[in-house]
Amino acid sequence: MKFTALATSIALTGACAGALAAPTTAHTTAPTLAAANAATAATSTTATTATAPAAKGKPPPAAPASPAPPAAPGTAETAAAADTAPLPPPSSAAQHLYASAKNDILQVRSLLKSGRTQSSVGSGFLIGTSNLVVTNYHVVSQFALDPDTYVGEWVDTSGQRGNVELLAVDVLHDLAVLRVSRNGTGFFKMPEQLARLTQGQYLYSMGNPLDLGFAISEGAYNGVIARGFYDQLMFTGPINSGMSGGPSVTVDGSVAGVNVSKRLDGELVSFLVPARFAQDLLRKVEQQAKAPADFTSVVAGQLLSHQRAMVDQLLSSPLSLKPMGPYMVPVRESEQMRCWGRSNVKADKPFTVDDASCAMESAIFVSGSLQTGQLSIRHQFLRGTGLDKVRFAQLASASFKNEHFGSNKDTRLTGPNCTESFVNNQNVPLRAVLCVRAYRKFAGLYDFALLTASTDQGLMSLQSRLDARGVSYDNGMRLSRVFLESLSLAPAPGNAPVPARVPASKPATGAVDKKATAAVKPATGGAQ
Repeated sequence: MKFTALATSIALTGACAGALAAPTTAHTTAPTLAAANAATAATSTTATTATAPAAKGKPPPAAPASPAPPAAPGTAETAAAADTAPLPPPSSAAQHLYASAKNDILQVRSLLKSGRTQSSVGSGFLIGTSNLVVTNYHVVSQFALDPDTYVGEWVDTSGQRGNVELLAVDVLHDLAVLRVSRNGTGFFKMPEQLARLTQGQYLYSMGNPLDLGFAISEGAYNGVIARGFYDQLMFTGPINSGMSGGPSVTVDGSVAGVNVSKRLDGELVSFLVPARFAQDLLRKVEQQAKAPADFTSVVAGQLLSHQRAMVDQLLSSPLSLKPMGPYMVPVRESEQMRCWGRSNVKADKPFTVDDASCAMESAIFVSGSLQTGQLSIRHQFLRGTGLDKVRFAQLASASFKNEHFGSNKDTRLTGPNCTESFVNNQNVPLRAVLCVRAYRKFAGLYDFALLTASTDQGLMSLQSRLDARGVSYDNGMRLSRVFLESLSLAPAPGNAPVPARVPASKPATGAVDKKATAAVKPATGGAQ
């Protein structure tokens, strides 16, 4: 069973050197039976939490214009009229807000210490008359995690610039607070009583899109997005790369949120971090005596807190069971975790494949190459319709082996340490492989991957996978045991029905032993 990562459609709106592209976030996967040349079309699903910044760099040279085809009668006149038609003027509210706020909007840059060349850019805004700046964590992540290589710089609308001092980060809500060498004029305030927003209310987002210059965009507030693990506001308006960390305000200038991301598969679907989280981080800055000396340990502590809440929420109630062939498989359907299913039943294929997958629609951005704090579940039911048992066994075995658990060359995590066991759980004999990888920079965090395959049917195979990214060792084992225990046979006709749900706390019979010695070589064909 090969898990191929699908393209997703969320991009953070910070900009970094390179081509304009948006890496993924929460993702689902699609199986591929490569050995049998039976790949099925992957169905793309979307996520609602930002991940890696949309990259930004020097535009490529413009391609020569192609000769235009002969215009139809009237086309030239119509085009000429469109070219000369006046553009709609900006609203008076937007003009007034920008004129009042422009002195307190900053561009925040991450520079290489060697040569001080620009590596990434975002935005930020000064709070009151202080020298404190609110921005996104992903805008400052390079010099937060690698201060020996990167340094921060601010630039204002008049071209003045200076170094920044990082005071605090909130990686879970994608926020950071900086100190700069100038003060605000008092336009952007963060009062105790924040503005109350109503559906359809106009908001105005500011920042430096694509490193082209400071700008303001007008849109509407459309509620709180609950699919992510942490609340975000939906802003129906344009937010582009480079605007990350900029403010979004009401018509009277009250801060409603902080620009953070946008959807790539929609029109004007953008997201804001609610102002209350920035307010909380500013309070922490007021209370701390000095800035942390090491932000890597700060980020690690926040990620550990997140994984505790994530796992506790997942296991706060029993997993739901869904039928797949003669089996019952565990899934979790919630606001934060969505499930999808599909089948490749085709008359010309000697087998069928049914898929069910559930994945969290959010992940925590740590760096441009690392997102974590996410769970996913996948089940694949293979059934031979025109194969004998030997050929079907070869097909199922190839599918099971065609897995990828990570590389020993990964600079972010250690190589996978895998063990294999054969267990008999809920009357289902299973082959189970458990792989664990440790984070190199964040002590106490691991990625777990549990892969199982049923061994009780000659022409049927249930292959399941649980992935837990960025969890403690204890919570990884806890999740693995619950998942393994929940796989069971469906009730036979006339027998007592299997309970609709399985207790989440009961330890699995024959659970995968972390001390098992049978090593499994990671497969090379898939992408996790």
